[in-house]
Amino acid sequence: MLWIKALHIIFVASWFAGLFYLPRLFVNHAMVSDAATIAQFKLMERKLYRFMTPLGVLALLFGSWLWLGYGYTGVWLHIKLALVGVLVAYHLYCGHLVKVFATDANVRSHVFYRWFNEVPVLILFAVVLLVVLKPEFA
Repeated sequence: MLWIKALHIIFVASWFAGLFYLPRLFVNHAMVSDAATIAQFKLMERKLYRFMTPLGVLALLFGSWLWLGYGYTGVWLHIKLALVGVLVAYHLYCGHLVKVFATDANVRSHVFYRWFNEVPVLILFAVVLLVVLKPEFA
């Protein structure tokens, strides 16, 4: 079971690298106006999203395997799973934004994407605390 845990951690860390970097690309993409740079950002965004999606799927699969293997229960786990659901929705919304930028349909400023970029940081912070501390809720 330790191999499963190790693989889960590896894929979570890899997935989060993409979740941290892709919105950062959106920040920079929203700030530029020359065609060559825009084309480069479109390519980078598309390739990164296509690469990070299987990493997220593998993180979820190995996480589910751990959950079933260890039989964890508790309110902390329900909160963690809800946060993972938010993270999956965030990932899918990033995919939507890749398409928005690909069609030159973005209407949001770089400031929006700077705030948007902080969402996975906050979720990671909360999930790590929940998993490590496993707090008891009354």
